[in-house]
Amino acid sequence: MAIDASVVGKKYGPFKFDYSMEKLNLFAVGCNCGHDMKAGEEYYNEYLPGGLKVLPIFGAMPLVCGEVTDTLDYGADLRGTLHWGIDLKVKSDMNRLARKSGTLSTDVTVVGIWDRGPGKGLLCQEHSDTFDDDGSLVCECETWDCLIYDGGWGGEKPPADIVEMPDREPDFTAQETIAMNAGLAFRLTGMLHPLHVDWPTAKAAGFPIPFYFGLGYAGVAMRHMIDRFMPGEPERLRRFKVRMCAPVMPGATVKTEMWKMEDGSVRFRLVDALATTAKPYLNWGIMEYE
Repeated sequence: MAIDASVVGKKYGPFKFDYSMEKLNLFAVGCNCGHDMKAGEEYYNEYLPGGLKVLPIFGAMPLVCGEVTDTLDYGADLRGTLHWGIDLKVKSDMNRLARKSGTLSTDVTVVGIWDRGPGKGLLCQEHSDTFDDDGSLVCECETWDCLIYDGGWGGEKPPADIVEMPDREPDFTAQETIAMNAGLAFRLTGMLHPLHVDWPTAKAAGFPIPFYFGLGYAGVAMRHMIDRFMPGEPERLRRFKVRMCAPVMPGATVKTEMWKMEDGSVRFRLVDALATTAKPYLNWGIMEYE
């Protein structure tokens, strides 16, 4: 099927995404919280003083769920959908979502569709605004999806997006091992792509086994930075931007490398803690907080 670039500039939605304390718990476990029965406890244990906290990467969930992907039909082979990047801007305290069940409403605009070249895939950029039941803006989010089977369709090359990384050893690091079934918990929150559960689909796409969700290991890196710079206060996070560069396999030991910048922001990447020469899982990351 030919790629239909006429969707660029069009607005879709609102898309509805139900949430509850149970779904927030599942999401936390899907982001590897509790892999050792302790990590990220504030995101899955509502009995702690102050109640349940919400890992802010949850704000991106309405944009990456299957309904949005299926609706934005521009002719690409959706079996090859991989998350390429995310730029999440938090506009209000998400912890309130843990106090009662509700529905998020998300409007999505297609910003651009680009051609990375034959064998490299198509790149689609989307912008979303997500609101709670009261109509308050929860977050804004830019996401980039790479459709690995659709490169070479004849479109323009994607624009450069350069983030300068420090040329020094990290100021801080944190590492943990991804639970073998973390991705199975993550998919129960609404992200049912077969690449993360079905062995034949994963192998057909060139992966040895079903791999971990990009948003899941982005959540791991986010949690590491919250623990380092604003422990117990995820509501202070304002921006989280990162490129997803390589898939994380279940059971991998990952390490977040963090650099504190002069302007108060943080640069970061996520790497394999045991294979130091491997390609980073996440790179060119920016985290801002107050």
